[in-house]
Amino acid sequence: MELSRLSPANATLKKSRRLRSFSGQMPLHANLTSRAAARRQSGQALLETAFTMLAFLALLFGVLEISLGLYAYHYISYAAREGTRFAIVRGSACNPAFISYCPAGPSDVSNYVTGLGFPGINTSSSVMTVTPMWCQVPTTQPPTNCASSNTWNNPGNLVQVTVTYNVPLALPFVSTHVIQVSSTSEMVISQ
Repeated sequence: MELSRLSPANATLKKSRRLRSFSGQMPLHANLTSRAAARRQSGQALLETAFTMLAFLALLFGVLEISLGLYAYHYISYAAREGTRFAIVRGSACNPAFISYCPAGPSDVSNYVTGLGFPGINTSSSVMTVTPMWCQVPTTQPPTNCASSNTWNNPGNLVQVTVTYNVPLALPFVSTHVIQVSSTSEMVISQ
């Protein structure tokens, strides 16, 4: 049977049989060649693993940072709603015998919101700002008569609380950025 008619697998098998000595082991030069090839393959696998791990870790840390950003946005919206709820029950008609901070001023609302204390949220004034506004009942939308003092804190008027937070994003291989998230809540003063 001719060697050219054999399939590649059979030709390799015949070649390896020719290289074997009488004792059944590979000759020394064939063994050294296979060791060098194995070393090259293990080096290639190590390099491929390093590149794959680098991409995987960058993706993992990116997902974690984006999750922290979403957590901060969730906190900001919750804080704005809580600040508005705090202010709507502390209008000009509230009874100081039953409720503290009556009537609520801008600093009262701001202190209440910053005191909510979510873990991982920096509530210092350089990172988070709370802006309460009291508005007259609008005859047109949106309200045009708004003030940062509690001038219009009568029942039936509106209170708006805007919370702004600077979220630091430290993504791998990218310089640290700050993204500003903001949320506004508006409700009618009840008392």
